[in-house]
Amino acid sequence: MEAERIISELNFKAVRSSGAGGQNVNKVSSKVVLTFDLNASQALNEEEKAMIAAKLATKLTSENLLILNCDEDRSQLKNKVIVTKRFLELIKKGLKVPKARKATKVPKAVVEKRLKDKSTLSEIKESRKKPKL
Repeated sequence: MEAERIISELNFKAVRSSGAGGQNVNKVSSKVVLTFDLNASQALNEEEKAMIAAKLATKLTSENLLILNCDEDRSQLKNKVIVTKRFLELIKKGLKVPKARKATKVPKAVVEKRLKDKSTLSEIKESRKKPKL
């Protein structure tokens, strides 16, 4: 994955932020909307695109667009940096290959201890019963 190539494919759009903030909200477009077209990406190969599409399926639109918003800061530039970092983390997480699970065997000593404990408990319960005549 080449971060610079992927970043060059991103589309940024500045939008007026919603919520509290007084007059500044009404005048300044500080919210940043990042859009990434997974299908049109030249930086990722088909295998990587498939992995990302599978892992980030809930975050992608029906046209395989990834849309992220950021309106945490009053500065448009800071919001752009934040949303870009968030995007790169998402892509890295999407490309991470999970470790293969190794099947393990239950140790012989553990099996023997369990059987011994069962028999001990059984003897204790047996000794509580009334004797048969």
